[in-house]
Amino acid sequence: MLSARAWLGRVLLLPRAGAGLAASRRGSSSRDKDRSATVSSSSVPMPAGGKGSRPSSTPQRVPNRLIHEKSPYLLQHAYNPVDWYPWGQEAFDKARKENKPIFLSVGYSTCHWCHMMEEESFQNEEIGRLLSEDFVSVKVDREERPDVDKVYMTFVQATSSGGGWPMNVWLTPNLQPFVGGTYFPPEDGLTRVGFRTVLLRIREQWKQNKNALLENSQRVTTALLARSEISVGDRQLPPSAATMNSRCFQQLDEGYDEEYGGFAEAPKFPTPVILSFLFSYWLSHRLTQDGSRAQQMALHTLKMMANGGIRDHVGQGFHRYSTDRQWHVPHFEKMLYDQAQLAVAYSQAFQISGDEFYSDVAKDILQYVTRSLSHRSGGFYSAEDADSPPERGMRPKEGAYYVWTVKEVQQLLPEPVLGATEPLTSGQLFMKHYGLTEAGNISPSQDPKGELQGQNVLTVRYSLELTAARFGLDVEAVRTLLNTGLEKLFQARKHRPKPHLDSKMLAAWNGLMVSGYAVTGAVLGQDRLINYATNGAKFLKRHMFDVASGRLMRTCYTGSGGTVEHSNPPCWGFLEDYAFVVRGLLDLYEASQESAWLEWALRLQDTQDRLFWDSQGGGYFCSEAELGAGLPLRLKDDQDGAEPSANSVSAHNLLRLHGFTGHKDWMDKCICLLTAFSERMRRVPVALPEMVRALSAQQQTLKQIVICGDRQAKDTKALVQCVHSVYIPNKVLILADGDPSSFLSRQLPFLSTLRRLEDQATAYVCENQACSMPITDPCELRKLLHP
Repeated sequence: MLSARAWLGRVLLLPRAGAGLAASRRGSSSRDKDRSATVSSSSVPMPAGGKGSRPSSTPQRVPNRLIHEKSPYLLQHAYNPVDWYPWGQEAFDKARKENKPIFLSVGYSTCHWCHMMEEESFQNEEIGRLLSEDFVSVKVDREERPDVDKVYMTFVQATSSGGGWPMNVWLTPNLQPFVGGTYFPPEDGLTRVGFRTVLLRIREQWKQNKNALLENSQRVTTALLARSEISVGDRQLPPSAATMNSRCFQQLDEGYDEEYGGFAEAPKFPTPVILSFLFSYWLSHRLTQDGSRAQQMALHTLKMMANGGIRDHVGQGFHRYSTDRQWHVPHFEKMLYDQAQLAVAYSQAFQISGDEFYSDVAKDILQYVTRSLSHRSGGFYSAEDADSPPERGMRPKEGAYYVWTVKEVQQLLPEPVLGATEPLTSGQLFMKHYGLTEAGNISPSQDPKGELQGQNVLTVRYSLELTAARFGLDVEAVRTLLNTGLEKLFQARKHRPKPHLDSKMLAAWNGLMVSGYAVTGAVLGQDRLINYATNGAKFLKRHMFDVASGRLMRTCYTGSGGTVEHSNPPCWGFLEDYAFVVRGLLDLYEASQESAWLEWALRLQDTQDRLFWDSQGGGYFCSEAELGAGLPLRLKDDQDGAEPSANSVSAHNLLRLHGFTGHKDWMDKCICLLTAFSERMRRVPVALPEMVRALSAQQQTLKQIVICGDRQAKDTKALVQCVHSVYIPNKVLILADGDPSSFLSRQLPFLSTLRRLEDQATAYVCENQACSMPITDPCELRKLLHP
């Protein structure tokens, strides 16, 4: 079979590429897969999918039909001289009627290389004419339509040496792909084929060799169908959790960076699913050397990340990834899903270690989200861009909003520091601690365009104790001076042009953020944070849930005056929307003990089962059958990456729901799902750490921790807070208020047999349908939960 990659290489008469060009520092992120992806199907290396923003609308031009869309990404292309169509039947009908190939371009609004290609190629009049006359050009926001993105990314990754965004794929009128790639420069270079050349050659081949193209496309699609199948098959049960745990840990251990933490050289991603696995592994192996090692790996990684430049020390929150192994120079975009998952990871690190360093980082993350990514009605925005103009009217540059020169810091912090062993200003102390230098602390190799010369990324170089000792100062005095300096830089930064905000709101990421606030608020005992989680859940129910059908909507948008708008027709939810929202609601119930959230979670799980469950092969499809009609593949996501796989999260949800209700059907579904993914887990368990964690939970015994008491009573709250202070991933926390007609009492009849001891709030720890002796003392409960 002639692959698409080989075919395009032949068409373009290009030699096979070897190592090829390195991707730009900012452009090698595949957010789904957490790996660099740089090569197009033509075998010519292409930088891929970093993020940024360029002014893309030219008001004097006539807008195209994308002007009627809600997606910020599509609107960024609304003034291109291209006859763009959104994904839909109108475009498909035109392609079939006119017998033209479809050019599909997929990206997202804060994608740097998407904007580069928009600026270089899609604003080009000649290229626009080629796209409009010889192709049916379709633009897709991958965050609106993850199903379209996953299907064609599967093709691009299978027929080239990588994937990323922008993703550009050519399809037959029947939506079958025949060639694809990532970023193309507009014109040919020494080692790279230009986009205009690609269009001309594909146009020629479509006219002369269309039948061969169609046959090859069908063969590739058939091969991908077989390759992507995930099914129970002849297996009766999932694999051994002990074996999968051990193999996953060993694979992580082999790739661990001893000095800086993390699990790769560069680029280096946070990957919270790996940290979550390591914490769970530690808990079940804490008396072993491997268990201690797992804990050390996770805690050290979190500490190095928090001290590095990947963390925004001035404005809080975390950037997307580090371009080096030291966590020093980041790719500067900020994603909601990273903040959500990292808040949970740092909260768990605090539970395990007791070190307030980690709880402070978790609170900082949520402070950033509250300030910068929150809609006034309770929802959460998607992202902030990497690029912004250094000054108003200037061309955007990556990191301009976040980096500093020595001169700027000296001017902002000129005050002398009293009591130091040498003449010292606040600025000099600040620059020493955060590693600023006159020449800038960014290596030229990380700044190929020279945009960051003389600039510095703040990164903690010394502990407070070392900085204090260096200048003969008290540690608390240094802490105060540094915090004052950060606040002054924060106020000064407000006057810079801000990065673009993607104000689109996604149900899935909002679900993750509900978990972030709920878990952190519960662990730290902060009702204020739990209230933010509650407001987020209310937003989801009010604005992203259709009561009549019981379905979630995928997206909503910020309208004029801060209103909430929807596309028409609405974009319905995908599997990840249901899975992440259900997780968020279960976390919110355990944090607030408000059973209404648990009831809604059960209803959403029923809807998820109805829309996505594969009754023949087991597991969940990523999209509804009807919504994905016409796509050549219906996939089940099989990788935990920047976000966990929705199937991995669903496995956990099913276990927890079984614990809350006793409904056997959900346990059966969980076992069936894990069995369907057996082969994937056996082959590369490190690709599914969250699912391996679910496998372990299913094969261990889930704890039902029941607190009998009044929700608002102090003694009840003391027992609840005791439970939240201990790291117990494989448990459900249930409040039994003594009302036999309550939702949980109807689900779990055994609750009626549990009594308060001497009219005090009383805890029971139940496993395998047997409960402990009643406990009223939080200290005794803690001993039982964490022997």
